[in-house]
Amino acid sequence: MRLTIASVGKFRGGPLQDLYAEYSGRLPWQITLKEVEEKKPLKGDQLKSKEAELLLKAIPKGATLIALHEYGKEHGSVEFSQLLGRLIDDGVQDIAFLIGGADGHCPSLLQQADHKLSLGKMTWPHLMVRGLLAEQLYRAHSILTNHPYHRA
Repeated sequence: MRLTIASVGKFRGGPLQDLYAEYSGRLPWQITLKEVEEKKPLKGDQLKSKEAELLLKAIPKGATLIALHEYGKEHGSVEFSQLLGRLIDDGVQDIAFLIGGADGHCPSLLQQADHKLSLGKMTWPHLMVRGLLAEQLYRAHSILTNHPYHRA
């Protein structure tokens, strides 16, 4: 299985990048981070639309799309691992996680998503979400393989 995290914004070093590198580096699944950034000074719906276009261009064709969104479904770690396990069992080759910018995703992108995922009711900086997601992906793998990392 190949994972792509497509995210608005760019790491510029520091602890958030280190957090992402720590957990993505532990994953035995192939994982790629695609960073996109709109350079024009757009705002509101125009910016979200352009970011959606950039995110969708950054991912493999035919990938199962999981958009991170505040109104997405909240999963516990075991539930999340079960979702990934079902996708693996169904023969899914590519899964793309889409992380929007500060204003979130545009409605058209959300309509295209196969799943909408929330990391909880709190708002997280989109650059931090990469590290949180990478940790949950590693945890999901550990659950699926009965590794002791997840102790629930």
